[in-house]
Amino acid sequence: MSKSKEFVSSLAFVVAGNFVIALGVSLFILPLNILSGGVAGISVAVQPIFHLPPTFVINFLTVALFVVGACFLGKQFAFKTIISTLIYPVFITLLTNVLGDVQITQNPLLGSIYAGVCTGVGIGLVYRVGASTGGMDIPPLVINKFTKIPLPVLVMCIDGMTVILGASTYGIEAAMIGLVSVFVCGQVINKVLTFGIQEAKNIMIISDKHEEMLQELYSNVNRGATILQAKGGYTREQKPVIMMVVAKKQLSALNKVILQVDPEAFVIMSDVNEVHGEGFTYKEHL
Repeated sequence: MSKSKEFVSSLAFVVAGNFVIALGVSLFILPLNILSGGVAGISVAVQPIFHLPPTFVINFLTVALFVVGACFLGKQFAFKTIISTLIYPVFITLLTNVLGDVQITQNPLLGSIYAGVCTGVGIGLVYRVGASTGGMDIPPLVINKFTKIPLPVLVMCIDGMTVILGASTYGIEAAMIGLVSVFVCGQVINKVLTFGIQEAKNIMIISDKHEEMLQELYSNVNRGATILQAKGGYTREQKPVIMMVVAKKQLSALNKVILQVDPEAFVIMSDVNEVHGEGFTYKEHL
C-alpha cells in the first residue's frame, strides 16, 4: 500500500472511530448520566459538583490530554492524535445538539451496555492505526509505552477508577452500572484490535510413532510441522516433539489422525491469537 493510501486509510479509521464514540456519548452516556469512564464519564461525574456543561468538560479535557500525549508519545503520535483532538469536540457538539431530544432507551443498564459497545468500537478503530481519540485513552497509551501492560487492561483499569470516583456523586448503583459499560468497552476494544487476524491452535505432540504420525498429518491435515528435540525429565531420553500450528477448522481432522496413529500420544494444545506465514497470511504455493 502506498503512503498516500495508507494515510487516507488511517484518517478514515480515526474519523470513523471518533464519530462512533461521539454517537455513543450523545445517545447513551449524557442522556442517562452513565459513569462510563473516559472524558465523557468524567464530565458526568463532576457535573453535580461544578455544574459545568458536559460538552465543555469533554472539550477541555480532550485538548489538555492531547498536550500530555504529545509530550510523552512523540511527534508522530501527536500528528495522528491532533485529528481526533479537532474532530471529536466538533462531533460531540454537533451530535448533542442534533440528538439532544432523542432518547433510545430509558433503561440505564441497557444504555450502559450499548455505550460500552460504541466507545469500544470507536477506540478500537483508532487504536488499529496507532492513533488516539484524544481523551482518557491517552493515559493508557502512555503507561503502555513504559510498562507494556496490554491496552485493553489499562483502559478498563483507568475507566474503572473514573467510575468509582463518580460513585461519590451518583451512588454505588450508578457506579455498578457504569462498570458494566467499562467492561463491555474493554472487551469490544480487544475484539476490534484482533478482528481479521487468523486465530489458530498450536499443537505439541510427543509420540513413539512420530514418523508415521508426521506422514499421516501431512496427508490428512495438509499443514507443515517442526521437529523439536526434547529430553524426558524422568528417563532423560531424547524424544522428538512435533509442533504444528493449525486453523481451528482443522482441529477435528488432526485429532482423528492422532487417535488413529497413536492413542497414547502426549498432546498439548494452546490458543494462538495471531499467526503469520504460508497458509495463514498468504496463499500456499501450488
